[in-house]
Amino acid sequence: MAPSRSTILIQGESGTGKEMIAKAIHANSPRKDKPFVPINTGAMPSELLESNLFGHVKGAFTSAIASKKGLFEVANGGTLFMDEIATMGMDTQAKILRVLQDRRFMHLGGVQEIQVDVRIIAATNVDLRKEVREGRFREDLFYRLNVISVDLPPLRARREDIPLLAQHFLDFYANENGLAPRKLSADALRTLVDYEWPGNVRELENSIERSVVLSSGPVIGSDLLPGHITGRSFQDTLMEHNPDATLFNILEDIERRIIVEKLERCNWNQTEAAEQFHIPLSTLNQKIKRLNIEIRKKGRE
Repeated sequence: MAPSRSTILIQGESGTGKEMIAKAIHANSPRKDKPFVPINTGAMPSELLESNLFGHVKGAFTSAIASKKGLFEVANGGTLFMDEIATMGMDTQAKILRVLQDRRFMHLGGVQEIQVDVRIIAATNVDLRKEVREGRFREDLFYRLNVISVDLPPLRARREDIPLLAQHFLDFYANENGLAPRKLSADALRTLVDYEWPGNVRELENSIERSVVLSSGPVIGSDLLPGHITGRSFQDTLMEHNPDATLFNILEDIERRIIVEKLERCNWNQTEAAEQFHIPLSTLNQKIKRLNIEIRKKGRE
């Protein structure tokens, strides 16, 4: 479908990778050298959404102190990815329909028509046909968007993807945090494949990132996976590996993991981490030394 000019509708649960699919379509299309412009249509009220999509002229509304291009103009020649399309109000839907039909629109408050060449890829995590039946989505717009439909299955329905995705995220986050390559133990991989993944690929990515950050060696076992995935609490896992652990050992291990997680979120900036913990930098440095925490190079610039 990538080489065509047709509008595409991607449907799937949250976190299944709809934007990644849209980017892949764009990257393999004749438009690949032009902009790929994403917008979450459910993240803003109608007036702001229309201003972002169509642009506005100075004075079009109270806060319009200068003219502004809309995303249809920014994406001209390329692809506009509209996520959560079902959340748009009916008035905005009518305006989108006109752009799809005529390839023309006007700035908010403007009088001059602007012509654009934009491919629309829309996405939704709800049943759009049901929204049409219940009167919350325009039927004519649905058919304009649904020229080519992609139904993206949830991760639990494509478990064969889990090892590939997990290794991709392992490589990415090990590199981002300046660590040696990581791999999953057979038990950890089996646990990931057996889990239902209600949060889909996004939940898998977050779980792998956490495991990489907390790991101290090249092999990541199931003990580093979140407890809601393994069905075991942190204390259960700790006691399994060291049944003779004292309360001091347990508290020390918890403290180590909390500090490592905070340092990672602060891009390994100890001063910032100390401020967020509301403790002196010298106290944090003493804890880092006592707990044998290895300070890693900055991962996110």
